[in-house]
Amino acid sequence: MTNLRQVPALNMKEKRRTLGFSQAKLAEKVNTAPTYIAMIELEKKFPSVEMLERIAEALQMDTTELFSAESLPRNSIKKLHKSILIEFQKIVERKLKGL
Repeated sequence: MTNLRQVPALNMKEKRRTLGFSQAKLAEKVNTAPTYIAMIELEKKFPSVEMLERIAEALQMDTTELFSAESLPRNSIKKLHKSILIEFQKIVERKLKGL
């Protein structure tokens, strides 16, 4: 289950990477410290409405897109898929050992 900090953090990070922006470059565009961008992406801080608007503008997206669970990053979906496959493989191996 995702939390209110996770969805915008993941969407922001994915879009930033898609655009080829480092955290420092995004921070420069929105007039904040790179550590603050990192803290948002790590879900340690939650930006103000004004900062969300500046981030969205810098990332060339609508502010509401930051909160769209449907647009969660592909990397997160890939990681989830991989973890499911690994767990499935472990279950199959345990079953085969028990035969």
